[in-house]
This record gives sequence, C-alpha cells and structure tokens, in this order.
Amino acid sequence: QVQLVESGGGLVQPGGSLRLSCAASRFELDNYAIGWFRQAPGKEREAVSCFSSRDGATFALDVLTYYTDSVNGRFTITRNNAKNTIDLQMNNLEPEDTAVYYCAVVFMSRAQSQCLNPHYFSEGTQVTVAS
Repeated sequence: QVQLVESGGGLVQPGGSLRLSCAASRFELDNYAIGWFRQAPGKEREAVSCFSSRDGATFALDVLTYYTDSVNGRFTITRNNAKNTIDLQMNNLEPEDTAVYYCAVVFMSRAQSQCLNPHYFSEGTQVTVAS
C-alpha cells in the first residue's frame, strides 16, 4: 500500500523559512506526481504546490510544477533522488501560511497544469507562522 510521510513542520516567525519533506515507503516517488496541500482552521484544503517528472496523460518525460498564486515566488518544490523525497522549501513565510500541510499522490499533465485527483494523503504536519 502507498504510504507517504511528511516531516519538517514547526513554528517560525514571519519572514522565516521552513523545509518540508515528503517521503515514500515501498515505492519510488519518481514514478508518481506528488503534491503539497494545506488546510487552515475554518478553511477548505487547498493545493499549494505539485511536482511530476512525467506527463500523466502521455507518460512522456516532462518536468511539471504547479504553485498556487499566494506562494509563487516564495515556495520551491523539488525532488531529492538520493533521499526519495519531494521537498517544499518555504521562504518569506507569512502568518497566512499557517496550516496543516499534507503531501499526496496527484495527477498532473502538461495540458492541465494543476494538481488533480489527490489521494494517499500523509497524516499532516503543522506549520505555524507567528511572532
């Protein structure tokens, strides 16, 4: 069974940085599109950033990334082949970034540069941005 485990959450002051990692057991992350999602209290879960090294529609090798507008330019998603993780580097954090962050398997294609059909969610890690 697919199992994702995230790490790296915590408390940080506004303007600070955190790095989240999503690790997989029993499979190579390179074979899947992986996304980071977050849910703040009283709000719906939203897609933050996603990464794929393959077009899910054509199966062609094609590096795809997605960022929601509010984090574009501040967050960077990357794949760490040595550790078999998908990492989310979060810089210049704002109080509005406070949420529980999850990673999940998603579908991505060049035609639809979004994070679709999220499933196999991790348990979540709390990120709190406060002074």
